[in-house]
This record gives sequence, C-alpha cells and structure tokens, in this order.
Amino acid sequence: MPATLSLDQARRIALAAQGLDKGRPAGPVTSRTVGRTFARIQLVQIDSVNVVSRSHFLPFFSRLGNYDRTILQRMSAVNPRRMVEYWAHEASYIRPEHYADLLLWQKRTWVGASRMDPGLRADITGRILDTLARSRPLTAAELTARIGHVEETQTANWGWNWNAVKRVLEHLFEDGTVCAASRTEQFERRYTLAAKVLPQLSFGETGADAPAEAMHRLIDAAAQAHGIGTVRCFADYFRTPVKAAADAVAHLVQQGRLEPVTVPGWDRAVFRHADATLPRRATGRALLSPFDSLVFERRRLEELFGFHYRIEIYTPEHKRRYGYYVLPFLLRDRIVARVDLKADRKAGKLLVRSSFAEPGAPPDTAVELAAEIRLMADWLGLPDVEVFPVGDLAGGLARAVRTESDYPL
Repeated sequence: MPATLSLDQARRIALAAQGLDKGRPAGPVTSRTVGRTFARIQLVQIDSVNVVSRSHFLPFFSRLGNYDRTILQRMSAVNPRRMVEYWAHEASYIRPEHYADLLLWQKRTWVGASRMDPGLRADITGRILDTLARSRPLTAAELTARIGHVEETQTANWGWNWNAVKRVLEHLFEDGTVCAASRTEQFERRYTLAAKVLPQLSFGETGADAPAEAMHRLIDAAAQAHGIGTVRCFADYFRTPVKAAADAVAHLVQQGRLEPVTVPGWDRAVFRHADATLPRRATGRALLSPFDSLVFERRRLEELFGFHYRIEIYTPEHKRRYGYYVLPFLLRDRIVARVDLKADRKAGKLLVRSSFAEPGAPPDTAVELAAEIRLMADWLGLPDVEVFPVGDLAGGLARAVRTESDYPL
C-alpha cells in the first residue's frame, strides 16, 4: 500500500524542495549560494513586466533575501554559463544540462517563420548565421541593420508585428541553432550561435530512445523541484506533454526515483521524489513572485495550500479583485496574505497598493509581512514604503510598517 502523508506533511515536503521551508542565509549571499538555489529549483520564468523587479530576480530574493542581481547576469551571460534561456515554463532560464532535452520536446512553431516565402526565409537565415558566426551577439534590430534588410513596417499583422529577421531568429532560437547570449537593459535578446553559448553540448537525437530518455530526465528534475506532486504538476514544470510525462512517471516509479503516496484531500495520484525531505516544521517567510515556481500550477496550489490565485495583469482594472501585480505572502507553512506591489523608483518608494489577509491568517501576519516588505524595499534600493488604505490588512500593515521604519532590522 502507498504511504500516507498528511496535507501538512505534503506542504512541508513541497516547501523544502523549493528551498522555502526555513529562514534565509545569515551571511552574505555569494554566487555559489545563488547557484545552489538555482540548481534546486531548476528554472526561473522570464517575463518583461518590471512593476517590482524582473520576474527572474524575484525567486532568488524570496529564498535568499538581499542579494546582488549582477550574479544572475554573470550566470546567464558569461561562459561557462550556469543558466541559459529557452522555452520551458514559458520563456525561462534553465540549467544548461536541460537544454538539449528540451529541444526534443519544446516546439513552438507559432512565431511565423513558416509563413514566410521560402526563398526569403532561406536568404535571411543564411545571412543571419553568417553574420553571427563573425560578430558579437546582436539584437534583432542590430542584425536587421547589419544585414541590410528593409521592409515596410507592419502595424496590424500576426507575429506581434515582428519583421522577417525577428521571425527567422525566433525560429532559429526554437530549433537550437541560435541562443540568447544575454539581454539588453530594454530586455531585448542578444542572439548568437548556440555553439558559442553551449560549446559543451551535443545537439540532436542520438537514437530512437532519445526523446523518452530526455523526458525521464526532465520529469525527474521537475519532481525533485516539486518534492511531491501529480503527473500534471510535473509535466507543467517544463511545460511538457502530459501523456509523455505520465510514461516518464511510470518509468521513474519502476526505477525507485518516485514513490506513490496518498494525501487525504488530494484527489489525484500523488508521487513523492526519492530525494525529497520532510522537515519537522517550516519556519520560512517569503513574498512570492506571480511567476514563482511554487505557484506555477494553480490547481496544486489550491490543493496544497487552499490558496486560490490568479494573475490579474490582463484583467480590466475595474474587474480586478486584489490588484495588478499581486504577490502571495508565505509565512511558515501557509500562504496567509497577498499584496499588490509597485516599485516607484522615481519617488524612492515601494508602494503597497492593496493588502489582504487570507482566512485564518495568524495574528503576526501584519508584523511579519511588514518586515518582509521592508527587506524587499532595501533590496530594491527604495528608502520608503507607502501602504495604501485598500484591503482588510491595510490598517495593521501600515502600523507595522511604521514600526519597522522606527526600529529597522
């Protein structure tokens, strides 16, 4: 019979797997510390929204506190790279060892190169590859100018109005011919040949079993990052097909890498990774990015934490329930509140535009949240915190923030 775990135990396993079960490091955060955290969570999602900070910076703050963001820039832009950009859970920084495996499973042909005139596409492809072989990494705009491509600007067309060079580049990015060497301050990709970014990797299938073996590795990594979960949880981590993920789970159970378990209240088949630990208690505290890997799979989030969460960025303002850029607040082994944050860099303030407590939130929620917000403001280089009078937690949070300001950590 499968082992039975309580929901509390399942939560602690999940938090430990994500590095969120305990307090942050007491000393300075080094590049080695950041690297270990990235190895634990396997990937971080990239998003252009910069309301608080770029989304890939936030998971490291959640787990490590005040750290130097240039560490991530070095990890992703300087050889030998410890993180590389590719499609996974949407656009993500992934560990280099997963790159070749994802090439076998991540095929996103919607970018539009397939709709181009074949002759034009072949010509632009040849000129792009020839230029990148001889040049530093270039953005799509720089490549367009470098190869002398000119076309009429599109204002209402498919492909986000990308020109032909950008569409070809994205196709080459998908098939592993080119990589993103880095990003500009405006968050544009700088492209170069994949062999320059990952010279140690061999690309392409090595045999009939290659896709299945790649899926085994990806699901094993996803299960390690989750600690405990369902087939759909593991498939969602790298956005791989559910059926292939189910086959990989069955294989990993046979290999002893996954163990079937039962969790009362979790009405699906659940598996625990062989390396997953079960801490006796959780003592962590963290504001979580809307794109944090703990909250990737919304159904899992509800089943484990009883927390219903939706990003309202694309919801019309008058229909939003909690706000534009809402971060869940994890305290010990529960998600106890949510806050809508905005970094007002010009005014030097971290704005708390709304704050709501979850049902049953403990009495110290406002005090702990105030300390976390103050820590985030310090990390962002913002001297002040302003709490708007919106939400049932706002009054208590405002008082606690004032106390934090009077008695800084």
